[in-house]
Amino acid sequence: MTTLPNPGSGRVLRRDELHDSLSDPLLDTMNFLNEVTSRYPRAISFAPGRPFDGFFDLDQVFDSIRAYLDHLAAQGRSPAAIKDAMFQYGPAAGRIREIIADWLRRDEGIDVPAESVVVTVGCQEAMVLALRALIRGPEDALLVSSPCYVGITGAARLLDIATTAVPEREDGFHPEDLVAALRAERARGRRPRACYVIPDHTNPSGLSMSLAARHELLRLAEEHDFLVLEDSPYRLVSPGRQLPTLKSLDTARRVVHLGSFSKTLFPGARVGFAVADQEVADGAGGTGLLADELSKIKSMVTVNTSPLSQAAVAGMLLAAGGTAAELNAETSAYYGEAMRHTLKRLDERLPAPRRTELGVRWNQPAGGFFLALTVPFRADNAALARCARNFGVIWTPMSYFYPEGGGEHGIRLSISYLTQEEIDEGVTRLARFVEAEAAAS
Repeated sequence: MTTLPNPGSGRVLRRDELHDSLSDPLLDTMNFLNEVTSRYPRAISFAPGRPFDGFFDLDQVFDSIRAYLDHLAAQGRSPAAIKDAMFQYGPAAGRIREIIADWLRRDEGIDVPAESVVVTVGCQEAMVLALRALIRGPEDALLVSSPCYVGITGAARLLDIATTAVPEREDGFHPEDLVAALRAERARGRRPRACYVIPDHTNPSGLSMSLAARHELLRLAEEHDFLVLEDSPYRLVSPGRQLPTLKSLDTARRVVHLGSFSKTLFPGARVGFAVADQEVADGAGGTGLLADELSKIKSMVTVNTSPLSQAAVAGMLLAAGGTAAELNAETSAYYGEAMRHTLKRLDERLPAPRRTELGVRWNQPAGGFFLALTVPFRADNAALARCARNFGVIWTPMSYFYPEGGGEHGIRLSISYLTQEEIDEGVTRLARFVEAEAAAS
């Protein structure tokens, strides 16, 4: 927290007068990583889950906006309407819902009407909207995996929503663990309302949910009457054929699909979306869509998503024939090779006999941005600072991702932002750090 040297006679606010979430260590995790990164700018960082800069082209942004404007003109829009589409606020639910719905059908097998799509400011806003709409009070339970992406637990904390952790095993999600959590919540007198999952190459562990587990999760959602919040940002930037999304398998409208173009197109656009085709009855005989309710909330949060950003995203999709998979063929190959390269270098720097002796192990994701290591010492903020200072490499403590504690001996590595040369040097430095810490402990 920044301290003013001369606050003068102005009102000084007390931390305990502010919302309780601002004292939660969870909200300081990213600030600490940023502080370490700025303090050691020459360190190689496996921390940020950012797309690789080498795929960005400034001209593509302008070309995409022009492609979208040409698309509007081809639809017969007047010059005044096209001008309005670029300069005015527009509907809260978004201007490019039809284009996103068409893309979802082509790339993800998700066949929903455009009216069920809400265009959001990144996927983070989609999470906030879904949580605010679905979780009515302390009697409603939000279930999350443990470890879990901090974006959903952070959003829940800001909204005063308590999360219930469902342990993830070393090989990923097991439906029986969810069943145990559901029964425990019922026994406490709480209603399991929603379960948040990243089924494909999850953040932070990089693991994916099996096809059988996907079908069982959907069956459990019907049996126990809850909704699944599906977040899948890494599918189209991962190599090989991906398993079907939960939403494409969803015949009972149990899945609210949360998405983002940050990894597939570019993060600076800050364009995400929610697919919420669930019917909502108003008690007077009328029905609408959950998407309509999300739009109401959005109108009071961000008003709308930047029309300029929507135009850039829509233009990219249109230029690729409505498919992001085509745009990401080279990207997914790059990330797949980066993952294989990282795993190979880890195996070379810490061969099987040595890591068995040390008590070191890691998983081997087939895609995504992340993998997880287990080490024989506490991989906390202090260890991270030592690693950055003495060995010139940065990573993320896995403990950040455990909503009810845990992960003290885990390290998350992100491979997406680095070149192969940086991966080589970074893994070499990391192996030296692991050896030194193991010896010291």
